[in-house]
Amino acid sequence: MATSVGQQDAQTRPRSLIRTRPLAPLIGVEILDVDLRDELSRDLFEAIRDAWRANCIILFRNQTLDEAAQVNFARRFGELGSVLHKHNGRSSLPGVMYVSNIRENGELIGALPDGEMYFHSDQCYIEHPSDGTMLYSMEVPSVGGNTIFANMFAAYDALPDAMKQKLESLRALNVYDYENAATIRGSEPNEGVPSFAHPIVRTHSTTGRKALYVNRLMTHHVLGMDADESDKLLTYLFDHQEQPRFIYEHVWKPGELLMWDNRSSLHARSDFSAAERRLMRRTVVVREH
Repeated sequence: MATSVGQQDAQTRPRSLIRTRPLAPLIGVEILDVDLRDELSRDLFEAIRDAWRANCIILFRNQTLDEAAQVNFARRFGELGSVLHKHNGRSSLPGVMYVSNIRENGELIGALPDGEMYFHSDQCYIEHPSDGTMLYSMEVPSVGGNTIFANMFAAYDALPDAMKQKLESLRALNVYDYENAATIRGSEPNEGVPSFAHPIVRTHSTTGRKALYVNRLMTHHVLGMDADESDKLLTYLFDHQEQPRFIYEHVWKPGELLMWDNRSSLHARSDFSAAERRLMRRTVVVREH
């Protein structure tokens, strides 16, 4: 495969611009000694973006970020997504959404308040899913509410060659049923809910690497297969991609910013007590520059 200009830049850029620490053997790095409130030089930012593309997720600890600082950093990556529901008007800037179980005056101040969430990729149910998602922790429960990530580059690479060939031309329908499947998989989606069919093997738009692009929460069936054959194939792929060797589980502390690549990773959430507060701030990069 030909090397793109962006890949050539990444290969020649000095790695000493950032210090990193691996989060797990096959996914994720922590980027050390960077304050995201600072004006990052172009070379420093590009080194951060290289690390994101190569490792699926990047983590920054000990940050103190208001909405403007988080938005400014996110905009360096690309165009930000809009937020349809402001949840009691808490966000003052476009593109900022809160994920929280906290209520004020009886109303939730954020989305996706409670419970476990199966592995998924953000917005896989629309024609042009977002490239990246960024989450900043403000309040976290004492136990649970962890975010679990899986590397879909590595999951694809580990498939038998015969399976790779079988998947090459297949597409699967991804569905988001807001009533039945916001956090757990529904049996049959309601009529008219958002859905879109994507290739089961997705080629990353900047690196050119191949990744599995199905998930347990939102992938409903494989096009052109009967239900039994589709279910059997998807179950095999779900079990394969969720193996511990591909996974990193992040136990949140306040003041952490974590960004993941929706083109190359899945994420899930562990359960936590509804009696404890959880407050996170989210921004979404729709299109990477």
